[in-house]
Amino acid sequence: MTHLTSESAHEFEVHGVMFRSFVSTAAGATQLAGWCAEFSPMTPGVPHRMSREEVLYVLDGAVDVEVGEERFVAAAGDCVVVPPETRFRISNNSEASARAWVTTTLGMTATIEPTEEQMNPPWAQ
Repeated sequence: MTHLTSESAHEFEVHGVMFRSFVSTAAGATQLAGWCAEFSPMTPGVPHRMSREEVLYVLDGAVDVEVGEERFVAAAGDCVVVPPETRFRISNNSEASARAWVTTTLGMTATIEPTEEQMNPPWAQ
């Protein structure tokens, strides 16, 4: 499928974040996964590591980001590159919602800290 509408997106809510999956194997993709992550106000992030590189482009609002030892706020128009197997956490510590477009390669898995629980996010498969 080449035209993916908002009605065709699959929705998943995990750790207080809404993931609207557009690009996945379910939509006919063979290499890339893409989704919109929606962060409600005052949503704390969960530290995790991903098996693949991930790129986030902040669409609106601002998010508090931790990538390895780096800490910063990414605002609308900013891009964040997360290397594979690097501790990552994204929170929305503001009173406004925030959204980001996220892209990675299909098959990405996540390890949730500190439990080391393994997750196969359906939006990245």
